[in-house]
Amino acid sequence: MILSYAPGRSIDTREAGERLGEALREVDVTRKKVLVIVPDNTRTLPMPTFFETISASLSPRAVAVTFLVALGTHPPLSEDELRVHLGPKLNDFANIHILQHEWDNPRVLSQVGTITRVEMEEISGGKLSEEVPVTINKAVLEHDLVIILGPVFPHEVVGFSAGHKYFFPGVSGPEMVHHSHWLGALITSPKTIGHKETPVRAMIERAAAFVTTPQVGISIVMRGSDLKGIFVGDVNECWSAAVDLSAKENIVWVEHPFNTVLSMAPPMYWELWTAGKCTYKLEPVVAEGGRVIIYAPGLSEISVTHGKLIRQVGYHTRDYFLGQWDKFKDVPRAILAHSTHVKGIGTYRNGVEHDRMEVILATGIPEDVCREINLGYIDPSTINPRDYENREDEGILVVPHAGEMLFRLADGTVPDIDKL
Repeated sequence: MILSYAPGRSIDTREAGERLGEALREVDVTRKKVLVIVPDNTRTLPMPTFFETISASLSPRAVAVTFLVALGTHPPLSEDELRVHLGPKLNDFANIHILQHEWDNPRVLSQVGTITRVEMEEISGGKLSEEVPVTINKAVLEHDLVIILGPVFPHEVVGFSAGHKYFFPGVSGPEMVHHSHWLGALITSPKTIGHKETPVRAMIERAAAFVTTPQVGISIVMRGSDLKGIFVGDVNECWSAAVDLSAKENIVWVEHPFNTVLSMAPPMYWELWTAGKCTYKLEPVVAEGGRVIIYAPGLSEISVTHGKLIRQVGYHTRDYFLGQWDKFKDVPRAILAHSTHVKGIGTYRNGVEHDRMEVILATGIPEDVCREINLGYIDPSTINPRDYENREDEGILVVPHAGEMLFRLADGTVPDIDKL
């Protein structure tokens, strides 16, 4: 590992730039075309500092440096959004190019391999028995070196984010998007989120083995807006070290479950597709029969990319879909996965769905739409977050800037669908 820096305090932007710059000087990019895969603006990190440092270090030495925004299936950033996300030095460097991933455009994708049915059975513990074509953005194959930059947080689908997740599904084609998310849904979020080694991570690493382009990882750890660690070197080594730090910085342990959780979405979650994280990260501490309220008055979009399908399907538990598989088998798997992750675990018996918890939107999404998609509704203008504060002893928890910190019970128990 070239750089492992976690001083036990917050790292300011000047120090971060200096440390990263020193590490990057040891990366040989001479006469190389370099691709830098970076997150979009739904992740918290000092992206302008990293963009400026990487550009200043690499552009004088490399033939060209291309930044590829790993959108997954998120909509592309506008020019103004890119300028804010990457910072004021966006156009200050020579040989710098910007691309945004297009997950559903076959012309920018290339198949690098196939995970066989037998391999998927082994990886998934028998939950999936299908082969999965592995496609990825061609830019990954057309460069001499790939640098993967991303913050590590607990993640509902894979366990912890970043690392090769920025390949799959970050810059992959639809097959890995759908199958990886659905495998996570089959396992359920409470049994996945905050765990280092998971079947979905194993699936991603199997797919990443097909990519032969040399790679360098830059994994970072944030706590809120504070940078806590920077790790540079082998992709998996950096990711592993960052996960260990993230487990300390990004998990909040509480003594008891709560009947009501007010989960306040930050502005970067402007559609429910990403604001669902406000449920994922709190589900482990919501009591059975309790409720989580996603509070986001400015949010009025379900999903730009997937909204039509989500409105057709609605939000339901995993077993609701599995119990009627002939009806839902042709729905894209990532849609079903998102639906179950937001709704949380529950049962479907004798044709009746039973939710373990109630999910309520206090957003700009109208009440009739909330009912249509099988979620609760509260007029956000009737909510004063201060009314929820300092009431933990009453079973009420308020979480500002929700979506990145994972809340778990101190005794280690998690909601278990097999015990409902």
